[in-house]
Amino acid sequence: MAKRFHDKVVLITGGSGGIGQATAKLFLEEGAEVAIVGTSDEKLAKAKEALGNVLTIKADVANEEDVKNYVDKTMEEYGRIDVFFNNAGIEGKVKPLTEQSVEDFKKVLDINVIGVFLGLKYVIPVMAKQKSGSIINTSSVAGLMGSPGVSPYVASKHAVIGITKTAALEVAKDNIRVNSIHPSPVETRMMRSLEEGFNPEDAAGVKKAQEAAIPLGRYGEPDEIGKLVLFLGSDDSKFITGAQYVIDGGLRAQ
Repeated sequence: MAKRFHDKVVLITGGSGGIGQATAKLFLEEGAEVAIVGTSDEKLAKAKEALGNVLTIKADVANEEDVKNYVDKTMEEYGRIDVFFNNAGIEGKVKPLTEQSVEDFKKVLDINVIGVFLGLKYVIPVMAKQKSGSIINTSSVAGLMGSPGVSPYVASKHAVIGITKTAALEVAKDNIRVNSIHPSPVETRMMRSLEEGFNPEDAAGVKKAQEAAIPLGRYGEPDEIGKLVLFLGSDDSKFITGAQYVIDGGLRAQ
């Protein structure tokens, strides 16, 4: 059986994290060439060891030169970019809005909003020349609702929706699609950090309560998110753009 991404090139930011690495693995299994971007040499090395034949690139996604560099390096290695999973993000600190510092708020916006913007800015011209491409931006269910204690994260994930819709309209003429995904809690490092932030004395209790709020009764798994990214990156979704795909175990249906 032919693999869906044979001769395709996939670029993933946040590629050494839970969702990014799981998604990279799925794309590799489907025949893609994959480049992953991360902030830590050590984490990138571990990801490469786990994944095998991937290009690893260290970058700060909020730094314009670093973003230009990760796009350039991918092009030097593979000559094209067919799918861009614009996935890097941070959670910020768990505090009431009135106790959030401007510095911490800006840090979350830098990674989660400026990072997404810069990725689009430098990947879109590559895809425009090809007259094809699919971009998937990672938002969150927090981009569709409020969540007390994480106002920087919520604000940033709402912003991703606006960027996604605008980009989709701007690039449709070049046969480029841009969509966003909106996971509920997923079994990753980020959720361990948030659980600890919400209640340092009973992080396990926080997880139990979060799971109880999800109709399917559990967190998502990284590869479940990855399978949605594969769908949106493939020709199976070639008439879908500017959309927000919720993957939340039924959380938003309530």
